[in-house]
Amino acid sequence: MLYSLLGLLHLILWLIAAVELFKSGRPLGEKVIWLLIIFLLPLLGLVLYYLIGRK
Repeated sequence: MLYSLLGLLHLILWLIAAVELFKSGRPLGEKVIWLLIIFLLPLLGLVLYYLIGRK
């Protein structure tokens, strides 16, 4: 049960980050790089994006 909730929370945070990236005025290259970081490094990528990737 706990792992299901954590997985759902991770999915929600990932979707929020992806939507923020698509709506941002960043160049396409930066968007792709951030999406790859978030996708390939699931937990660490989200933490990095929320700490240093957001404007």
